[in-house]
Parts: sequence; structure tokens; C-alpha cells
Amino acid sequence: MENPLTNLIIAIKGAGEMASGVAWRLYQANFRRIFLLETSTPMAVRRRVAFSEAIYDGLTEVEGVQARRVESTAGIYRAWEKGSIAVGVDPQWHFIRDMAPHVVVDAILAKRNLGTHLNEAPLVIGLGPGFTAGLDVHFVVETNRGHNLGKVITAGTAEPNTGIPGSIGGFTEERVLRAPQAGIFLPQKEIGDTVQAGEEVAKVGDVAVHARIGGVIRGLLRSGTEVKVGTKLGDIDPRLQISHCFTISDKARAVGGGVLEAILRVYNRP
Repeated sequence: MENPLTNLIIAIKGAGEMASGVAWRLYQANFRRIFLLETSTPMAVRRRVAFSEAIYDGLTEVEGVQARRVESTAGIYRAWEKGSIAVGVDPQWHFIRDMAPHVVVDAILAKRNLGTHLNEAPLVIGLGPGFTAGLDVHFVVETNRGHNLGKVITAGTAEPNTGIPGSIGGFTEERVLRAPQAGIFLPQKEIGDTVQAGEEVAKVGDVAVHARIGGVIRGLLRSGTEVKVGTKLGDIDPRLQISHCFTISDKARAVGGGVLEAILRVYNRP
């Protein structure tokens, strides 16, 4: 007997770490008609767990799930036939109009609404601050680490953006690598490498970027990326678990669980 749930078409705005964690969790729950929308030059830091890499490489894989770059709605269906998640360059979200999805998830994490609205699909979900459940989306999923991480919010907003990265191993902002000037990013290390505090990790133009703490490099922008002053270039995980660099984070899994719950609240009613 055919399960109508597995026929749901799900559009996800963004294909970075959080959007990919959501897509991965939905895929593992047997939602296989998923497409992600990105810009032409994604800037995911945690690239080894981001389906946005398919924009550059054509094909990428996160924890056993493949994503393929597509150029058209026909390409979306071809990707699904191959058992892949579809990823397309579509910053204006035209594929949403053409595909008429049952669910739209805004996973851009811009901390503000860039144009998502209730009429985009029967179910519209926003991740984190910038959305109001019942106003511009149906549900909001909490993205702030803490007691409410992954909670489905049916009225109101998520917790405000603190501007402080989440604590990992007791470190917050210290674990983040940022651009000291505008220019071209040229990494000297790779994701998964171990570094010591004070060690050079990359350059932006001719200015060196040094690690402020010791640990393993969990994420880095692609080499050759043009950045602005203060752009996040990478992050260091002081827990020294190399496997964490190549697997979805606890936060992304929790948020993905919240999206899964929101979808089932609407489409799995008795």
C-alpha cells in the first residue's frame, strides 16, 4: 500500500550545515522527494557535512546520503530517481513556484526573513530567529543551543540571536576563525587537521590567520573564496574528535528532528 507521506515534496532554502542536517534527517525518515536551493557561491564552513558542496562538485555525500546538482525541475526528478537529494542554484526560489511543494523550510539562518511567506506551501517552517509562527510561517523551530533546541514553536518567535557562537568544550568566539581583512581566503590546513593555539591556519591576502585555541579544524571555507572583514572562515573543535568533522552535529540533528515533528503534526494526523 502506498504511503502518502513519502510522496510529499519538500523544498529547503539553503544547503549549508543546518539545512543539510534537516534534509539528511528527513531523508532517513523516508522522505525522498527533497530539493535544496542555494546561491551560486555557497559559503558553508562545515563543508564536509553540507550538501551545498554539490553546487561546486556536482555530487556530494553526507553520512551515506548523496546530493546532486540540478539545473531544472526535470533534473530534480532525475536526482530523485537516482535516490539523491536535489540541489540547485536558485536564490530567487523559482523552483518553489514550479514544483509546488507540500512543505517549505527556510534554513538560510539569516537571522531575519528574506522573503519567506505563508503562501509558499501548505506548510512553511522557519528555522531560528527572524520568523513569527502564525504570521509569516506556520511553525518556527528553535535553533539556539539549550533546553529548547529543536522545539516546534506554534505561536511567536524563536529566542533572539545572541551573536555569540555556541559553547563547545568551554569555548565560544575563541574557536571561530574570522577574516582580519577583505581579500582571498587561502587555507594552509585542511578540515580534520589538528592545530595548536597560535599556529597559522590560513591567510587572507597576505595577512595570516592564527588559531586562538588548540583542537581539530572542524570547518573551513573553500580555498579561493573572496571574503569581507569579519567573515567566518572556519572553526576549531577543542574536543579533538576528528570524526566530528565529518558527521552531522548534535544541533543540526536536533533541529532536523523539530522539522520532522512539524511535518508529521500536519501530514500525519489521525
